[in-house]
Parts: sequence; structure tokens; C-alpha cells
Amino acid sequence: MGRRLLITGGSGYFGSVLTAQALAAGHEVRIFDVNAPSDTDASVEFVRGDVRDREALRTACDGVDVVLHNVAQVPLARDRSLFWSVNVVGTANVLLASRDARVQKVVHTSSSAVFGIPESNPVNEDSPCRPLEDYGRAKLEAELLCRRAVHNGADVTIVRPRTILGHGRLGIMAILFELVAAGSPVFVLGSGDNRYQLVHAEDLADACLRAAQREGAAVYNVGAAEFGTMRETLQALVDHAKTGSRVQSLPAAPAQLAMRALGELRMAPIAPYHWLLYGESLYFDISRARAELGWEPKHSNAQMVIESYEWFLAHRDDLAGGSHHQSPVRPGALALLKRLP
Repeated sequence: MGRRLLITGGSGYFGSVLTAQALAAGHEVRIFDVNAPSDTDASVEFVRGDVRDREALRTACDGVDVVLHNVAQVPLARDRSLFWSVNVVGTANVLLASRDARVQKVVHTSSSAVFGIPESNPVNEDSPCRPLEDYGRAKLEAELLCRRAVHNGADVTIVRPRTILGHGRLGIMAILFELVAAGSPVFVLGSGDNRYQLVHAEDLADACLRAAQREGAAVYNVGAAEFGTMRETLQALVDHAKTGSRVQSLPAAPAQLAMRALGELRMAPIAPYHWLLYGESLYFDISRARAELGWEPKHSNAQMVIESYEWFLAHRDDLAGGSHHQSPVRPGALALLKRLP
């Protein structure tokens, strides 16, 4: 049975995927975003607003059954004040506006960044959260607000995705795809044997919509069921591309120091989350989402990176605008990697 959904951040990359799936499932959709959606069904209602504006959110929440909250400043923003005002205060505003409008359910999209570098894998929903950088700390604080709302009687579910990928998802991935397309080497830290899990945007959207239909507060970790090491994932991409690109190893400690320096000097699009996690293993136990939501991811790591690469090749000449995740980032000093043999 269709419900009335408010999707915050519905004009962004993941929000547009979520909107399409919600419409296909027979739901009515209202989008709340600072930007109008570029291409969506005529039945979709759009409310322009910022999550830092509680009154605008109250208007947007009026008459909806479920709020799917996806607005967030991503690691590439590298701005602690924005992480706090958007990811924390914005989430507080969503929860308050939902309460005031008597919304039945809130589904909050969080992040695996709340775990930092885990002590052990696989990571489950009850593993200790110990974020190592400002973005992860803000996302954890937003989760704590959700838990407080649950304690006060709200029905809020938290969905934590691993790194999201899918056709149209670019951001920092565009640098990888440019290197592969040019036949340049791509790099892993150390042996590259760290197990690194992704999640396809369509699989994540399916999990969020299933969570929206389930009554009762919960937390779910979601990621691909089929994944391997960082080296294996990149090798699958270069094998597919057949451009002469190959996977090479860099000494982990010096490479991390260099990535950190380039990021802090704004000479490369690298945030602390990237240089901290790129060489580390992080993968989820997804059994709770499977059991309670009947959810099953359809895409493997290799399928995701290949699909995203092919989309990039098909659209690289007309890519501009959009969110951090929809637009390719400028490589800065990382462009020098193209010149390496």
C-alpha cells in the first residue's frame, strides 16, 4: 500500500535513486531540497528549503506518513561547521519537524564512518562506534539524536550504508575512472588485501524503503554480499577496461602521509575519511537487514565499479553541476598519477 513520503535531499544522487524506487512502489513523493530535481516524475511535489530551517521543514512534513532523511554534508566538504550545522542540527530539525507534524516513521541514512577503523570485522549494528574524523563524529552525533527521539517515543530507524556506488555516482570516484580510462596505474596501499565493501545505491534505496514499511525503531548495516579486497575490486575494473591500466602497490605509511598533506593543503580532493580508511578493512554483517527486512543486495563490488565506470565513459563530456556525488571532482595534484609508468 502506497504511503506519502518526504525525501530530504531528494534532488541529490542517492535521493533521486530513492525517489524513482518509491514511485515505482506506488508511493506518493515530496522532495525537500535546496535544489530542484533535474529530472523527475510530474507527480513528485517539490518543496525548496534547507534542513537548517526548521520552519521550512515543518511545512514540508505536513501531511506525510514517512520521512526519509538523506541530507548530509559529505567528507569532501572538509568543513567542521557545515558537518555540525547540516548533519547534526539539520537532523535535529528533521526529527522535531516530524514530531510536530505527527509523522509516523523516520528513516535516517547514516554512514559507516561512525565506526572509524573497527577493531574487528565483520562490523555489526552493535559494534562500538569510534569515528576518527569530523564527518564521522557528526554522523554519530546525528545517530545519538535519533536514539534520543526513540527514547521519547518516536519511531526512527537508522540505516548505515557502506560506501555508495552506482551509475551516476562520481565525486572522488571520477579520479579513479580517469586514471583507468587513460591507461594509468591505480594504487592500493600496501598489499591491497584489506577487505572493502561497497553498496549499490539501488540496493540501499530498497533497504530504506523496506525500513520505512517496518514498524518499530531499529538499526541496520547494509552493504554488498559479494565483495573482496581493495586489490580484487580494482583488478576487476582494470581487467574490464582493457586500457593498459594496472594495479600497483604503494607503501602504506608514506602514502597516507602524502594523502593527508595534499588534502590539508587543498592540493587534492582528499578528506581525512579517505586517507584514513582507504587501506583498512571495513565490512558489515548484513544478516539483520536480511532477516528483518527481507532485504537482499543484488550487486557485487565488481559489478558496481564496472557499471559506474561505463556510465562515466558515456557521460564524461557533459558532466557538470549537481551534488558532490553527482559531479566529478578536480584531481588537483593527483593528476600527476596519469604520468606515472
